[in-house]
Amino acid sequence: MLGKLKALLGGGKGLPKILSQEDERNILEKGSDDQRAELAARADARPEVLYYLAEDKAPKVRKLIAANPSTPMQAAEKLSDDEDDEVRAELARKIGRLVPGLKRGERNALREKAIKLLETLAEDQLPKIRAVVAEEIKSSDNVPKEIVDKLARDVADIVCGPILQYSPLLNDDDLREIIAAGASQTALQSIASRTTVSEEVADDLVATLDIPAITALLTNANAQIREDTLDQIIDQAESVEDLHKPLAMRPQLSIRAMKRIAGFVASALVHAMMEQNDLPEDQAEELLERVRERLSSERLGEGDEAKLARAAQDYYQRSMLTDDFVIEQIEANRRELLLQCLSVMADIPAATVRQIIQSKSGRAVTALAWRAGLKMRTAYELQTRFALVPKAQLLHPKDGTKYPIDDNELDWHLSYFVEQA
Repeated sequence: MLGKLKALLGGGKGLPKILSQEDERNILEKGSDDQRAELAARADARPEVLYYLAEDKAPKVRKLIAANPSTPMQAAEKLSDDEDDEVRAELARKIGRLVPGLKRGERNALREKAIKLLETLAEDQLPKIRAVVAEEIKSSDNVPKEIVDKLARDVADIVCGPILQYSPLLNDDDLREIIAAGASQTALQSIASRTTVSEEVADDLVATLDIPAITALLTNANAQIREDTLDQIIDQAESVEDLHKPLAMRPQLSIRAMKRIAGFVASALVHAMMEQNDLPEDQAEELLERVRERLSSERLGEGDEAKLARAAQDYYQRSMLTDDFVIEQIEANRRELLLQCLSVMADIPAATVRQIIQSKSGRAVTALAWRAGLKMRTAYELQTRFALVPKAQLLHPKDGTKYPIDDNELDWHLSYFVEQA
């Protein structure tokens, strides 16, 4: 018998392409775990063989039976309460893919059995099994609504999340009911990230005051947000920095909303907001002027200014004042620290640097960057996102990277401020 089995395996190269019923019986009765596993994975194995292997003592064999498309539904039913969670997960994956492809009225008995099995797996005690089902059916419109409803209300985020974000079977009433019931933060984020979010659902999400959910809503270009709802978000966002960027980068903001947002977000975000909405020059300048006025009133006390000046000197002595460092400070909105660092780098008093930054002159700001030893690309970032230079006054790089005017002219633009200091 063992010799027969060894022959079947062809010297360790696997089972032959064609197996007789006697070959299958020999493997079932005397074969090793590996031999039975290879048989369990075969699409041409007889249904009764696969049914028998559904109760095999080796979990890896039962897992292959669960995954095998040829496994009869009766055998799959046996595995729905298998003691090994990996076996149930593999079964959930297969049935979750099978059901959406079975049209109503077609092979009705098979569909009914598959749906019943899917329902069982959707109620499994382990969240990871239910999560496999949710992941497989999340985008399908050809599964029972009852299963989707159950998964959408699951207490485990890994289960409800995919359904809430993707299922086309959930309507606004379903989503609003789930929100009202006290959905988790992850569930709210999933709803806010749906392909389409109605104004009513958006209103309910904003009313939760959940910051990650509101962030997801703002960054979802397909989410419909009423103007008064956006006003509520803006009211809240002034004291919540995490909302600044998603709010400023919200597509198609009204000029009224942009003016309000410009009243508290970083200058770099104001510039990005203006670029995204492609404002006319007069509206852009009005917005920039509002930000300049705000920034000029946000001066630090003498003690704080002296502390930042010492920090800038320390960074300089440690050779940390580079182009990357400057860009990092712009993005982090560390305006006063950057001003002190530019003072050290250019060897110009901080008060003079402040005058240059507030001058609205692209040439003056570029000259400051040149004196500080920065690249022209960094000079452009300083003009646009830090000094908020009007579009008409911007000095653009030459050939993408070079200073567009010579050293003598740069020095001349700088001298106007330095000599007055």
